[in-house]
Amino acid sequence: MYVAAIQMTSGPEMQENLRQAADLTRQAAAQGATFIATPEVTDQIIAKRGEHLAAHFFQEDHPGIPFFSGLAKELGVTLLIGSMCVRANAERLANRSFLFGPDGALRVTYDKMHLFDVDLPNGESYRESDTFQAGTEVVHSHIAPEDVLLGLSICYDLRFPYLYRRLAQDGAQIIAVPAAFTVPTGKAHWHVLLRARAIETGSFLIAPAQVGDHAGIRRTYGHSLIISPRGDILAEAQEDGPCVISAELDMSQVATARLEIPSLTHTRNLPPPRPQPL
Repeated sequence: MYVAAIQMTSGPEMQENLRQAADLTRQAAAQGATFIATPEVTDQIIAKRGEHLAAHFFQEDHPGIPFFSGLAKELGVTLLIGSMCVRANAERLANRSFLFGPDGALRVTYDKMHLFDVDLPNGESYRESDTFQAGTEVVHSHIAPEDVLLGLSICYDLRFPYLYRRLAQDGAQIIAVPAAFTVPTGKAHWHVLLRARAIETGSFLIAPAQVGDHAGIRRTYGHSLIISPRGDILAEAQEDGPCVISAELDMSQVATARLEIPSLTHTRNLPPPRPQPL
């Protein structure tokens, strides 16, 4: 199975972001990839929190949906749009992944479960819960025609291993981690966490990332990765700008890794802590 991860630099102009994503997707398809994944917030990165609701669409009205549906059908590929921001209700957005089949049909969506609220030492502050509604459902879907089970996650989900264990126990062989990691946290944790999740689950991980300066709004780390079930890096973006990385996946490695280290079958329900004398 030949797969590709797209690295891009989204900004506030949606049409420019869609064009950039489409150009890179066509490059990936021309290289032979049958499954292609784009980063988190493929559609738009906006500066001011107050602009979010006014700038975004409900799913049925979002221009990216027919655009990427048509692109997947045109190229005959399975296309995961890592996320686009859509209106969940009158007060909140959803950070939502969209999986399109080679026929252009929207197969499944996934809403980011874990929201990133943090104050960084460099003065940057992120409060996703001010704007976004957290997802509540674990989502996976078969990729046609390879009949491989794909598990879905987004960015900050990476720090919560129970989600990845659940996806693997449900049978996911590939897990997607589209992301927009900040530079400080990316340098510190991106490679380590992705390799750990791959090893823990015996799964291939595909992690397309945002990179660079997003119109002065934020800076992201890049280093898109494709990782084997043993934690080996099969492909990594070395460029500091938009690009495509790709790899051929031997799906038999998933079964082999899980047989060699069968930790997915060794779950225990831990007892409560023993009371300690005062």
